[in-house]
Amino acid sequence: MNLDNLPSFLLALLSATLFSGLPIALAALGGLFTELAGTLSVALEGSMLAGAFAALLAYSATSSFAAAALAATLAGMAAGLLVGFAATRLRADVFVSGLAVNLLVPALLSLLSQRIFATKGVAALPPKLAERALAEGGASLIIMTLALALLWFLLARTPLGLRLRAAGERGEAARAAGLDAEALRLLAHAVAGAAAGLAGFSLTLSIAAYVPGMSAGKGWMALVAIYLGLRRPLGILLSGLGFGFLLALANLAQRGAWLPPELLPALPYLLTALVYTFSRSGKRARGGDNSEA
Repeated sequence: MNLDNLPSFLLALLSATLFSGLPIALAALGGLFTELAGTLSVALEGSMLAGAFAALLAYSATSSFAAAALAATLAGMAAGLLVGFAATRLRADVFVSGLAVNLLVPALLSLLSQRIFATKGVAALPPKLAERALAEGGASLIIMTLALALLWFLLARTPLGLRLRAAGERGEAARAAGLDAEALRLLAHAVAGAAAGLAGFSLTLSIAAYVPGMSAGKGWMALVAIYLGLRRPLGILLSGLGFGFLLALANLAQRGAWLPPELLPALPYLLTALVYTFSRSGKRARGGDNSEA
């Protein structure tokens, strides 16, 4: 790499890290709600895709940044609630329920895209709207930062954080204290889905289009970031940005061809698989797996 291009490379790397990492961090911090409540946010990927499509639909209909953000949040929340309802009310396995939603959402979106946008592939905004959306893309970083701050505040500065921990760590004690552990877990799934949906909104706005599978594993990375960040908001933020850095570095390396193009793109996904596998196996060995609803 030419050293004369280093400043522009670093600026591009920082921008790409934020655009890739903040959605992961936001979805992960939402997922922390379910983790603390004693359940698991397996459907973050599906919620992110639902939010991405809803954002495109709302923006194309209203030309409104706020409407797109709201629609994405509600769509992600709906996917999260579907998992939460199946796990808490129907007593379904939360992992299987989450995987089912992850499979159901792309199929449903494909049908909706065919019906609304006449394509099962890339659904893009009209040129004028696309130009406007791209211009507003940077504002999505501010929205995600505010959402991260709100989630942190809810966990650290309100009784909700304590109640979620009580439901996750001492379910019987929570019930004895008059807390509805199942309702808290359902709420946690709603928050996790909403956060992932808003993350999907930022993905759509950054390219002014919905692309099938555009989350590209970011929901799974968010799930891993919860454990990599030691279930602490700051650690989760840093983990999400770390994944974003790897993704950004991979993309820039492919463009510049200054590192083997086959190597870097695989690193975030390899790290995701390794961390998730070892974190869950270690938790089971300690007898502390609370992935049941």
